This record gives sequence, structure tokens and C-alpha cells, in this order.
Amino acid sequence: MIGSIDIAGVKYEVSENTKKYVMRKIAKLDRYLPRHARKSVTADVKLKQVNRDHGNKYEAEVIINVPEKRMTAKDSTVNMMAAIDIVEAKLITQMRKYKQASVGHLGNRRVLGRLKRSGSLAEL
Repeated sequence: MIGSIDIAGVKYEVSENTKKYVMRKIAKLDRYLPRHARKSVTADVKLKQVNRDHGNKYEAEVIINVPEKRMTAKDSTVNMMAAIDIVEAKLITQMRKYKQASVGHLGNRRVLGRLKRSGSLAEL
């Protein structure tokens, strides 16, 4: 679980239900990170209410700091919970790319399996 999550509301009062929802969604994102990066992850969540004159629109922005990288995702929609869900999905794709780039051995499993089956590994 991500230990340090700061939730702030800009022109929006963050209710307890919204805080719990954000904590539940964002705290679980560390499973998509490599193990060495999980200890030092911090998250800043900004929830905003914009465009009040023409109808309420809510914006969620999450900034996650991992070693050597900063991941950001932002989305706005008419429902705050939906905006949080969309931001979570965007961050998951960014974290998967970060994990693949930082842990290079994940893609080599198929190659070793082919070498073992073909007998080429025994010759080496």
C-alpha cells in the first residue's frame, strides 16, 4: 500500500466517503510497481470543482512520485468517483510501463523456455 497519500480539495469540500474511495483506489496501485520502488512512493491527490456556472464538473489529478520518475494523470467529468476511476486506469498503464522498463528480466522467460525445449541450451 502506498503509505503517504495527500488529498486536497480545490473549490471542493472532500467528504469522508470521497476520502475513503480515493484511499482505496490509490493505495492499491503499488502492486503495479517493482518491489524496490514500493517503499518510497508518495501520492498527491487534488480534487477540484470547475465550471460551476454551466453545471458542475469535477476534476481529479493524481501525482505519484516513484524513484527517478513522476507519474501524473488528470481527468474531468460530471461525477467525482468516475474521474477517480479514469485516473486510476491511466496510472495503471503508466506503472506497468515503468515496471517493464525498470525490471528487464520479465520479458526473457519465453526465450529461455524455447532454448530449453529445443536443446540449444544443453549445447552451450
